[in-house]
Amino acid sequence: MLAERDRPEEPQKSPMSVDAATVRRIAHLARIAVADEEVEHLRGELNAILAFVAQLSEVDVEGVEPMTSVTPMEMKKRADEITDGGIPDDIVRNAPATQDHFFLVPKVVE
Repeated sequence: MLAERDRPEEPQKSPMSVDAATVRRIAHLARIAVADEEVEHLRGELNAILAFVAQLSEVDVEGVEPMTSVTPMEMKKRADEITDGGIPDDIVRNAPATQDHFFLVPKVVE
């Protein structure tokens, strides 16, 4: 058995890094065709993105309020009123079949 000091050193990986197999798996899940020669390039790009995300996680955001804009503003709100849209005839005009302002569809379950 090798002692701890006799073991060859493994290359240090960042906590979030992607290997070639992971790139292929991500491409498969995303339904993207990736040629073998593109894998290393994509691996580098994904690792750069993950490194940037790790760098962002180091920023102290304690006490910072979430923002929807860089300038403080209130969202414009309107009353939530239920209407028929005011144009039911226009809405059903293009339908192949209607009855009393409703769309008619063929029966699909017997």
